[in-house]
Amino acid sequence: MTRPPYLKPGDTIALTCPAGYMPRENVSICIQTLQQWGYNVEIGNTVGGDSKNYFSGTDDERLNELQRYLDDPDIHAILCGRGGYGLSRIVDRIDFKTFEANPKWVIGFSDVTVLHSHIWANCKIATLHAPMAGAFNDGGADSDYVQSLRHALAGEAAAYTSPAHPFFRKGKATGRLIGGNLSLLAHLIGTSSDIKTKGKIFFLEDVGEYLYNVDRMLHQLKRNGKFDNLAGLIIGGFTDLKDTTRPFGATVEEIIRDVVDEYDYPICFGFPVSHGRENFALKIGVKHTLDVSADAFTLTEV
Repeated sequence: MTRPPYLKPGDTIALTCPAGYMPRENVSICIQTLQQWGYNVEIGNTVGGDSKNYFSGTDDERLNELQRYLDDPDIHAILCGRGGYGLSRIVDRIDFKTFEANPKWVIGFSDVTVLHSHIWANCKIATLHAPMAGAFNDGGADSDYVQSLRHALAGEAAAYTSPAHPFFRKGKATGRLIGGNLSLLAHLIGTSSDIKTKGKIFFLEDVGEYLYNVDRMLHQLKRNGKFDNLAGLIIGGFTDLKDTTRPFGATVEEIIRDVVDEYDYPICFGFPVSHGRENFALKIGVKHTLDVSADAFTLTEV
């Protein structure tokens, strides 16, 4: 595993939208905050461009901008402005040779799970599952969650603690941390971006799904062996969920508990990684220790 260099004052962060469209005004606080942290910011043409549809640009425009930032030695990190959908349309056309020789932090979540997973599966380079530009708005720049991105970029080791949950499974394990958005991880099965989970600490989160679809995607992961032989499992936030007219009959926590009931590794629920405000920065590919007790759990970067 290769860990990209941490940032120092004066380094440059590129802001790009490799998937969905984001208005330019929605990134202004993010830009100001990154500059206050001591970084230079380069803003891509995909940020608030002249796109007239869902995407921030054509496939070629989004691909070429991301490729340029991956290759440019004067760019030290790439922050995705937002997720949405679009990276799976271009990921197989990205050339990672220069990036592998000179890695840099790739930052984001949601649809950026495609990029995180592809980089881990093919390059074994650490990336950052972390807040994107929108999280800086409405006072978010001062939150613990956005500040966790600041600490991660500066090279500080993460250590997170949360209270107990009734479905905790106690235990302690160390392994490389991988995971992300459940919908995207299910979508990537069978592709060149698919990840192997054996011996890993695996984390999951999602937003806006029907309960039956969460159940279906979890069973897709299970049938593919994603829950076999894990070091540990972290369940993050599942926000804005929907139910059918005839209720599914279980909460999302009960659905997840039942799917992984047969395994004996430590499992925590309620970890603050999500599509909501609670979204701590996590270094994908880096070793962590997960310690789940009856009272709380901790996740500590090794």
